[in-house]
Amino acid sequence: MKRNKKFTVLTVLALSLTIALTGCGKKEETAASAVPASVAPAGTAAAIAAPTAAPTEDKDKVLRIGYQKYGTVNFLKAQGKLDKTLADKGVKVEWIEFPGGPQLLEALNVGSIDFGHTGEAPPIFAQAAGAPLVYLAHEPASPESEAIIIPKDSPIKTVADLKGKKVVLNKGSNVHYLLVKQLEAAGLKYTDVETIFLKPGDARIAFEQGKADAWVIWDPFFAAAQTATGAKILADGKDSVSNTEFYLATRNYAQNNPNTIKVVLDELTAVDAWAKDNQGELAKQLAPLLGIDIPSLELASKRRNYGVLPIDDEIIAQQQKIADAFLAVELIPKAIVVKDAVLPKSQ
Repeated sequence: MKRNKKFTVLTVLALSLTIALTGCGKKEETAASAVPASVAPAGTAAAIAAPTAAPTEDKDKVLRIGYQKYGTVNFLKAQGKLDKTLADKGVKVEWIEFPGGPQLLEALNVGSIDFGHTGEAPPIFAQAAGAPLVYLAHEPASPESEAIIIPKDSPIKTVADLKGKKVVLNKGSNVHYLLVKQLEAAGLKYTDVETIFLKPGDARIAFEQGKADAWVIWDPFFAAAQTATGAKILADGKDSVSNTEFYLATRNYAQNNPNTIKVVLDELTAVDAWAKDNQGELAKQLAPLLGIDIPSLELASKRRNYGVLPIDDEIIAQQQKIADAFLAVELIPKAIVVKDAVLPKSQ
């Protein structure tokens, strides 16, 4: 049986850089009015990441944002307001899509993007690989937005039944930690299952063709698989993982462009507030852009929580726990200190 447990930095970097560069060349759709604009609530994201001793003017006039198929950054792109707001300040926004957080952060590592969003696991792998990232803010935990799913007619009943089975997932993503914790809770070792690493689109094909016994996946792909195939939930993140989404940037960009970062976080707060109260409308507007049906998007929206929160000691401790768990099963090559990837409050 193949064992995929050790994090090979050079291999992942080469693969992800190829994906990132491919993504950079994709033609973007336009949806300037997809989501109604709103005003950020006072006192929310405005002071989250802006250093107190910031320069009066930002240095960079282009902001390259990496985004995934679903999430608040995706909502922000659909809205179109950020582009106009920053254009008025002389800053051009470039949007680059990625299939997952690991690929997005590899692009950040090699300097292809300045800002992006991922779940809790990708920054751990990226920091271990030496990526110059910093945490800026995060969304509330959404543990039910990811799960281990199985085909509707699968004989598997519990996570313990996965011993010796093939499990497909996106390496280095949030669901990687979900798998580690669920196997641990079931009394299994990480090496007791055969992990197959594929991006969500390829993983869906393998899952439907019976080439994998289980798929560890996040929304909206999770919801779409349920809706289209009748896939069953073997275990979700409830009571085992937080499934937190983070906003990150390169250290240099965050330090040199605090005003631009503040605008982005303010706009994320505003669109998040709108999305929370208009989930049905959001699903209708995103469906044609994402190529995902409305019922699946509505299901995904109901399972997530909304808001933009500051990085504090508690969330840093949670991230450190994940890093230590990955080190224990040799998924990262060395110990890391998560706090090193947080800007000092005095900056």
